[in-house]
Amino acid sequence: MTPDTKEKIQYTTAVIMIVSAVVLAFICFFLNHYKIEDSVLWYIAQALVYAASIFGISLAINTKMGQVKNDVKQYVDKELNKHSNEKN
Repeated sequence: MTPDTKEKIQYTTAVIMIVSAVVLAFICFFLNHYKIEDSVLWYIAQALVYAASIFGISLAINTKMGQVKNDVKQYVDKELNKHSNEKN
């Protein structure tokens, strides 16, 4: 499984969870005379926590990896410049 496929699966399941929570809330609200049961609220909360964790973890990892790549690139460029100046 490629990393791209893994991310697509994560984002797809997160979006499906959000959509299912919204649909369940509307169905429960209109079928139960404008009341939402505790179990439905619990499901909505769990769906939102799942989606937020997927989006948050992916964002944090991508940001951290970008910082690491930038730090490594700066270090390599600095060392290359130092060695090229020593040769001249």
